[in-house]
Amino acid sequence: MASTVALLEKQLTSLRTDWRRWAEPWYLAYALLGAVIGGLMPILLPLAMNQRGGAAQVGLVMAALNLGGLFSPLWGALADRSRLYRWLLVGGLLVTALGILLFLFAQSALAWYTLALIQGMGAAGAATLANLLVVETHPRREWDQRIGWLQTAYGAGQVVGLLLAGLLSQAHPSLGFLIAAGLAVVALIPAWRAPSVAARRLRVRPLLSLVRHTRWHPSAPLRYFHFPRRLPFRHFGRILRSPFGIFLLSWFLALSGSIGFFALYPVLMQQAFQIDASVSSTAMAVAVGIGLFFYPLAARWSERLGPVRVFRSALAVRTGIFFLIFALGALPIPGRGWLALIVFTGVVLSWSLLSVSGTALTAHISPVGEGEGLGFYNATAALAGVVGSGMAGSIAAGWSYTAVPLFSAVSVGLGLLLALALPGDPPENTDPAEDGSPPGKRSETGSAERQSKL
Repeated sequence: MASTVALLEKQLTSLRTDWRRWAEPWYLAYALLGAVIGGLMPILLPLAMNQRGGAAQVGLVMAALNLGGLFSPLWGALADRSRLYRWLLVGGLLVTALGILLFLFAQSALAWYTLALIQGMGAAGAATLANLLVVETHPRREWDQRIGWLQTAYGAGQVVGLLLAGLLSQAHPSLGFLIAAGLAVVALIPAWRAPSVAARRLRVRPLLSLVRHTRWHPSAPLRYFHFPRRLPFRHFGRILRSPFGIFLLSWFLALSGSIGFFALYPVLMQQAFQIDASVSSTAMAVAVGIGLFFYPLAARWSERLGPVRVFRSALAVRTGIFFLIFALGALPIPGRGWLALIVFTGVVLSWSLLSVSGTALTAHISPVGEGEGLGFYNATAALAGVVGSGMAGSIAAGWSYTAVPLFSAVSVGLGLLLALALPGDPPENTDPAEDGSPPGKRSETGSAERQSKL
C-alpha cells in the first residue's frame, strides 16, 4: 500500500514538472476532441436516441459510431501519401462537427446511422493524425512521453466533457449537440497551430501502438493506426491456431460485453436504477479522472505479476462487478442505484489493467510480430465495439435494460474462461522485433537500422 501511494505521489510530481517540456499548445485540440467524443457524445447520443427510437436504436447508433473507428487506416494512409497532416487533422475535426450538427436535423433511422458513422470517422481521423504528428515531428526516444501527454490531454477533456454532459442532460437535447459541435469547431484553432511535416517519406514507418502506456477508456477513438509491411490477412489461419487466437477471442468477448454496457450507460442507469443522467455522467467523470493515475500502477503490476495474470484478474473483476450490477437491478435493495454507481467505478478503473496487459500480451505471444499482431488486436477491439453495442441495444429492447449487465457479465466471463486457457507469462527476452518479425527472428535489416540510430 505504501509503495502504491508513493508511486501516485511520484506521478503527481511528474505531472507538475514535466508538462511544459512534453506538451504542446496544439494538444488543446485533442483535449477538446476528448470533451466531445469521450465525454459529451457517449451521454447525449444515447439519451437522444432513447427519446427518438428506443433501446434498439440506441445500440445501433452507438454501433455506427464505433464502426467509424475502422476508418483510421484510411486516414493514416492518406496522410502518409499526401504529408498534409495538419490539414487532415483539421479535416477530421470538421467532419466530426458536421456529423454532430446535422444529427440535430435527422429524422430517419438511416440518417441517424449515417451521421453517427460520420462522427466516428471524423474522430478516428483526428485521433490518428494527432498521434502521427507527434511521431513525424519528434525523435523516437520522445514518443512515449509526448504521446502520453497527448492522451492525458484527451483524458482531461473527457472528464470535462462528462461533467458538461451532466449539466446539459437536463436541458433540451439540441443545446448539447450544438455545444458539442461548437467545441469541435473551436478545436480547429489550436489544431492549426500543429507543426507542419516536411514533404518526405520515412524509411521506417512508425508503429504507434508500440507506445505502451497510452491506452484509454473504450469511448476514446484511439485505434492507433500502424503501417504493416503488407496485408496481414495471410496470417489469419496461423493466428487462429496459436494462443494469440485464443487471446483475441477472449479480448473480443470481454470488450463486446463491456462496450455494450457503456453504449447504453446513461439510459440504463436511468431506466434500471432511476439515476438521472446528470448524476451518472458526473459519476463516470469522477471514475475517469481517478483512472488517469492508474496507468503507471497497471504497468508496474503487469511487469511484476506478468500480463497474463493481470489480464485474467481484470476480467474476473469486471465479471464480478457486472453480475453485481445485474443483481442490484433485479433485487429491491434500498439505495441500489447509488451502490450500482459505486461499484461501476471498478469497471472504469479496471480498464487500465486490461489495456496495459492486453498490449503486453500481444507483444509477447503474437506469432506474426508485434506490428501486425497489434493490427489484429486493434481491429478486434473496434469490431467488439460494433457488435457489443448492437447486441446490448437488442437485449434492452427485447427484454429490459436490467438484462444488459447480465449480458456484459456473461460475455466478459466467457472471455475470462478463454483467458484461463492461455499459457503462463513468457520470459522477458521473448519480445518481438520492432520491425514486425516474430519473436526470436529479428530481421537483419531491422537490426542494422537500429544500430545505425545508436
